Parts: sequence; C-alpha cells; structure tokens
Amino acid sequence: MAESPINRRSSRSDTGGSDRVGDGRGRSPVTRDAVLAAALEIVDRDGVEGLSMRRLAEAVGRDPMVIYRHVPNKAAVLDGVAEIVFAQLSVDTTDPDWMAQLRVVARDFRRLALAHPRVVPLLVTRPLATPLGLRPLAVLRPLEDVLALLTRAGFSGADALHVYRALFGFLFGHVLNELQEIVERPEETDALLRLGLYRLPVGEFPLLRELAPVLAAYDGAAELERGLDILLTGLAANSTGAGGDLRRR
Repeated sequence: MAESPINRRSSRSDTGGSDRVGDGRGRSPVTRDAVLAAALEIVDRDGVEGLSMRRLAEAVGRDPMVIYRHVPNKAAVLDGVAEIVFAQLSVDTTDPDWMAQLRVVARDFRRLALAHPRVVPLLVTRPLATPLGLRPLAVLRPLEDVLALLTRAGFSGADALHVYRALFGFLFGHVLNELQEIVERPEETDALLRLGLYRLPVGEFPLLRELAPVLAAYDGAAELERGLDILLTGLAANSTGAGGDLRRR
C-alpha cells in the first residue's frame, strides 16, 4: 500500500494556459491523477482546511484555470482525494475464508487511515454525500468486491450488503475513535492525570474514572481485532449453512 512519491512542483504560473508542468528540465502533462496526488499531499500535510484551488494550482506549478480543466471545483477535488485512497483498498474475492478476508480488509483500511489521518473525515463523509451511482468507481469497488466475496460464500445479495454495512460502519467508527484518542498529559504515569479524568466529579463518573488505566492503555490494533471478533463471530452465528440468509431477530 505504499504510495508513489509526489513531486513538488514550481509555484510559477503559466499565463499561456499550457496544460503541461515544467521544472526547467522538461515538461510533463498535468493530469487528473497528478492534480489529485498533489491535493492528497496538501491534505496530508495541512488538513482539508488547508486545501484551496489556488494552493493546488501552486502545487502543480500552473495557473488555476489549468486545474479546472481536470476538476471542476473543490468538492470534486475532495471526492477525488477520497477516491485515490480507497483505490488502495483491495479485496480478494476468491478467498474461501470470508471471515479471514474481511479481517484483512479491515486491517488494511486501518493502515490507510493511520497513513492519512487528515483524509479520514473525507473517507467517512464524502461517499455518503453522493448518490451511489455517482460515486467514483474506486470508491464503489470495495463494496462490489465484498459483495462478490460474500455471495460466493453463500450469502444472499441482501445479506451480503448487510454484512458490508455492518463492517464498514464499525471500521469508520473505529478509526475516528482511534485517531481522537488524545491524552492531556502524556508524560504522566498515573492514568487519571494522563487523561485529565481527575477533573470529573467522582460521584457522577465513578465507572469512567475506574476505567482510567484501561482507557490510558488504548491499543488501536488490539481494539480492532476485538471488535472484529465480536462483529464477525456474531454474523457467522446468525447465519445458516456456510453463510446463507442471516436470521432476523
């Protein structure tokens, strides 16, 4: 899942409107892929709020009008950033062990999220803000492939979709939670002090204060595996045969 390096472009604009980028040693085309790669670099470094069409144009060393030839507006850029990250998520639809394959997908998604923490809000929100048939193919590919994996395992199409929704609903929540696990005083050894829980009234939050050592020892990878244990075991237990219709309760 290693990403290809993104070359920094000269910030000099080209008033001639040429659709090519140069660094003094040669010229290379400005493509949609190059524009989105530069946008990803900006978001990784400065967050979504740091991305603008002008900054994007500077990153590829061209006049902003060149950028608009490839992406019509900032919303399309944000969709594209989510797209190129989702494109790195692959599913082996031929894996005979559907549970094991979904674990692989979940771990890969977490690794992508940790590699691009400032992109995670886009991964969670941008696809949902777009009608299904209008989403980029790279965003839809994991859905199609998970459906293929599960229907081959014996699930009906409707129940395979249910499993996908349950899995990715869990993954979205997990990565957002993991990325927000911030301690107040990391140098402290006492869990209450590290998390700032000493500020909470003892009488109102006794259980939260009692769990301070567990909260302070948060391990994202371990939490992911525990959550997958609960989720996938539950899905398997509520299915018939090798993975047929899920029983409704």
